[in-house]
Amino acid sequence: MIIAIDGPAASGKGTLARRLAGHLKLPHLDTGLLYRATARALIEHGHDLADRAAAVSAARSLALTNFDETLLRGREMAEAASVVAAIPEVRAALIDMQRSFARRPGGAVLDGRDIGTVICPEADCKIFVTASDEARATRRALELRGRGEKVDYAAVVEDIRKRDERDSSRSTAPLKPATDAVMLDTTKLDVEGAFRAALAIVETVPEQQLTSQTIAST
Repeated sequence: MIIAIDGPAASGKGTLARRLAGHLKLPHLDTGLLYRATARALIEHGHDLADRAAAVSAARSLALTNFDETLLRGREMAEAASVVAAIPEVRAALIDMQRSFARRPGGAVLDGRDIGTVICPEADCKIFVTASDEARATRRALELRGRGEKVDYAAVVEDIRKRDERDSSRSTAPLKPATDAVMLDTTKLDVEGAFRAALAIVETVPEQQLTSQTIAST
């Protein structure tokens, strides 16, 4: 079973994807980490984030087993990743890696911004997670404070809106729900409530659909 979870920054899609993966005993991939890792590699080697050749080289050198999430989380990496993710050649370089992960025996849960539209349009279940700007900014601010970072709430709101604009307007794989995705607004939901709502969506996937998907992939 392939579950695609998309949505804007701080909508809760990552936490939701991890919870679903753990509950369903499926591997999970936060595809945003691929872009954060690419951006970090550029920064560490003194390259401009807009350097396409260097960005593609960095993306192609990634391995899913060597991410240090403590270095990739945070406001700076989030902003840098959004810049790198807008480069079409970088997205193209990472497509096969993501699709290979999704097509593991038994399936997987992937979260990002183009999973249901580009990476896994054949996914058994597609969920597009959203929330108000204010709710997302509050969550991101709490997350950053939890890491000991100083937080300016107004700046966090502005960052989120800038990322939304950049992600939604890019020419390649823009942020948008797949036509067959189920919308899940988490504005008024806590982590447990969002998980229960998402699990209910997953459980509506007809068994016949899962069987036909499995046969088609063998």
